[in-house]
Amino acid sequence: MTALELLQNLNLLDETERIEAKRASEAGKSLLETVCAFANEPGLGGGWLLLGVVREEMALFPSYQVEGVPQPDKLCADLATQCREAFNAPVRIDLSTEQVDGQAVVVAYVPEAQPQDKPVFFKSQGLPKGALRRVGSVDQRCTDDDLAVFYQSRQRETFDASLVPDATLDDLAPEALADYRQARAEANPDAEELRWSDEELLRSLGCIQTDANSPATTWRPTVAGLMLFGKPQALRRCFPMTRVDYIRVPGREWVPDPERRFDTLELRDPLFRLIRRAQAAVLDDLPKGFALKEGDLQRQDKPVIPQRVIREALVNALMHRSYRSHSPVQIIRYANRLEIRNPGFSLKSPEHLGEPGSEPRNPRIAAVLHETRFAETKGSGIRVMRETMEQAGLTPPLFESDRGNDQFVARYFFHHFLGTDDVAWLAQFKDAQLSPDEAKALIVVREAGAIDNAAYRALNKVDTLAASAALRRLRDAGLLQQKGRGSATYYVPAERLGPADKALEAGADAGLSGKPPGLFTNPGGLSSNPRGLSSNPSPLSSNPQTAEQDAARAALLDDLPGSLAARLGAIGQRHPPHEVQDLVVALCALRDWPVNELALVLRRNPEVVRQNYLRPLMRDGRLVMTRPDEPNAPTQAYRAVGDSA
Repeated sequence: MTALELLQNLNLLDETERIEAKRASEAGKSLLETVCAFANEPGLGGGWLLLGVVREEMALFPSYQVEGVPQPDKLCADLATQCREAFNAPVRIDLSTEQVDGQAVVVAYVPEAQPQDKPVFFKSQGLPKGALRRVGSVDQRCTDDDLAVFYQSRQRETFDASLVPDATLDDLAPEALADYRQARAEANPDAEELRWSDEELLRSLGCIQTDANSPATTWRPTVAGLMLFGKPQALRRCFPMTRVDYIRVPGREWVPDPERRFDTLELRDPLFRLIRRAQAAVLDDLPKGFALKEGDLQRQDKPVIPQRVIREALVNALMHRSYRSHSPVQIIRYANRLEIRNPGFSLKSPEHLGEPGSEPRNPRIAAVLHETRFAETKGSGIRVMRETMEQAGLTPPLFESDRGNDQFVARYFFHHFLGTDDVAWLAQFKDAQLSPDEAKALIVVREAGAIDNAAYRALNKVDTLAASAALRRLRDAGLLQQKGRGSATYYVPAERLGPADKALEAGADAGLSGKPPGLFTNPGGLSSNPRGLSSNPSPLSSNPQTAEQDAARAALLDDLPGSLAARLGAIGQRHPPHEVQDLVVALCALRDWPVNELALVLRRNPEVVRQNYLRPLMRDGRLVMTRPDEPNAPTQAYRAVGDSA
């Protein structure tokens, strides 16, 4: 990325897991800690540092400003030297100097270290204190558990190929092997492996290996072998928490009523049977619609979520979950949606979910499911689910990959998308001039209780910057409220969007939750809240003075025509000056505007408004003062000249 692209990302998204901003007048400790975290974080692919910028916290809307690096060549040389000498293994970073707004800034790209080189740590501090990981937009010191992850990743074989020390061949169920043979025969009756013995078949699938620690040749099941063909008793003994929990929760929130928490069904079986049992449990409990085709005598009952989507979702969860993690896959049935939570973040970048290509965490398990046509392993599962839900007229599914908490969450809504009730509900916001994509986002917020940048991107197939701009516009229009900051930013319904009773009156079939369970609920202890959601509120909401300014701005916008309010909501801190000047003229054509009110609606400092907009417009004869004889009068205001608007 270039310096300008990095700066634009910072001002739209704040610091993220892959981008960090530093003032960095010298190669100090904080800078090296971020280098260490970028190099260590598994699957991140490295990260970018933009040096020579600072976050202006005192502005009305904080943003990153270019400060410049006094001696960029010296900084680059010192940083390269420190990265070579400070760590246990040299970290080779790419450094370049660029000019932004006439100031020199340094762009540093830190590549991810190879598995055999991790953990990267400060030689002077040793392990585990001297190693760091990148969790969200924060550099965190490693624990012993983190070091175990690094050392295990050095192994060439994946975890599903490792031996289970306490297991023997007697722990494999003959009926599970017969189930595989039947499924394989249905997929390919001429498959060669169908003629092999059970031992030969298990060896070819990587499901058994010899135990090097045994004096005699002893075959033991691998993790893949036990998961695919293990007896329930062996699965409980060796992997007591590796099961599937189907949980029925009343309402839309996790455990809303402490007296009636939830009903749960725990499933533990070899994978083929487990997939079928989990699918049956979900389908039996889902709401159903019916259809009576012309000429048929009997109706056909269909689940509200297509069966193919349910099957793809369950197979994806069990195939891609992390079997290192001692946690169950949770299928949570809420009143308005189905959530599937599995341990293990997506190895594929969230931006590329649904694109061709698969990165299986468990290749041996994935190969067996592929051969039996349970899975495609082509990267098509996400795309198939999205297209199937769209064809059924349902709200598109939402997917969240949480690297910090090491989990993946998929959400499938029962709600038919943009139906008559939705159109009636959206009509109350016509003054906001909503685009089709923004209308979809509001429906999702109403159903899920929250939305973030990744969910908006997946919903509308746009890039990160477009999603951020749209969400901020909805925020500025008073429809959404921003929570968190940086990579933990998300949006919840604002007061204008209406509580549950208003949604019902407008034709919606359900209300909004008072907190955002749709994105960050924590059922069953699978994960903790991401840092920054509640412990680190954004400066906009934590400062009472700023909250008053936001309320005053909202009141001013309410008095404007919808199209003009929408234009104001769309401008950013680095918007072209001539476009902002046109907006100022349009405002002053409606009525006389004092500078402090203009500063509020434009989200700029009063002095910036005077210097960059008002004075040039008066020189051009497009604006005049209402009290030209007293330029500094407290009641001074500005109006448009003639038909300048």
